[in-house]
Amino acid sequence: MIEVVEDIATPDGAMETFITRPERSRVGGEPYPAVLMLMDAPGIREELYDMARRLATVGYCVLLPNLYYRAGRDTKYGPDVLTAGSDDHTAMRAIRTKMTIPPVMSDVQAMLDYIDAAGIARPGSVGVHGYCMSGPYALAAAARYPDRVAAAASFYGTWIVSDAEESPHATLGEAKGELYISCAETDDLAPPDMVAELRRLFEESGARGELEVHSGTHHGFAFPGRWCYDRPAAERHWERLIALYRRTIE
Repeated sequence: MIEVVEDIATPDGAMETFITRPERSRVGGEPYPAVLMLMDAPGIREELYDMARRLATVGYCVLLPNLYYRAGRDTKYGPDVLTAGSDDHTAMRAIRTKMTIPPVMSDVQAMLDYIDAAGIARPGSVGVHGYCMSGPYALAAAARYPDRVAAAASFYGTWIVSDAEESPHATLGEAKGELYISCAETDDLAPPDMVAELRRLFEESGARGELEVHSGTHHGFAFPGRWCYDRPAAERHWERLIALYRRTIE
C-alpha cells in the first residue's frame, strides 16, 4: 500500500490529509476510484488510519482529512478525548462546537480539486462517507456536488435533522447519487424520534438509497477502540459501505 500525508490547499489554509491507496494500478493501468472518509468528533487517530487502510486494500484511493485544521496542527487527541472534563475533551469540544456545514463543503471541493490535479485516483465520480459529526457532512456533500458524489454514507450521524445552516435533511432530494444512512438503535445524538423524522423526510425526498437502524447497537459501534464496539454490526457496516461503492463508483 502507498501512504502519504499531504497538505491540501483550501481557502482557509493547509488541510493535513492522510491518503492511502493500492501500490499497483488496476488492470490496464487505470487508477482506483476516490473515496473521501470524514472523521468523527474525537478526530484523527490511528484507529481511523486503520479503517482507511482497510478500505484502500479492496481497491480505493482514500482521503482522510483533519477537519480541525483551521484550529492548527495540534488537533490530534489522546484516548481520554471522550472523557468529559479532560483537557483533550475540552479542547476538542471548543473546536467541534464551532464547526458548520458550509466550510466543510469548501473542504470537499478542495479535495475534489486535489484529486483532479494530482492524478492519484480515477477522475470523475467519488464516494463520501462520514462518522458521527461527519455523517451530515457526507450527505450534504452529495447534495452540494451531485455531479461528482455518486454515493454518500452516514454512520450514526449526529443531529441530521436540525436548524443548522444547510442541514442535510432539507437537501436530500438534491442528491443524484445513492445514499445510505446507518443509525444506532441507542444514540443520544440521534434519538429515535429524530431518526423517524429523518426516515419520513428521506422517503418524501425521492432520494435513492436506504436508512437502516442496527438493533442492539450504540453510537460509535463501528470503532474497534470504543466501549460500544459491536463486531457483527461493524462488519455489516463494512459490507454495506463496500457494496455501495462497488455499485456506484467502480
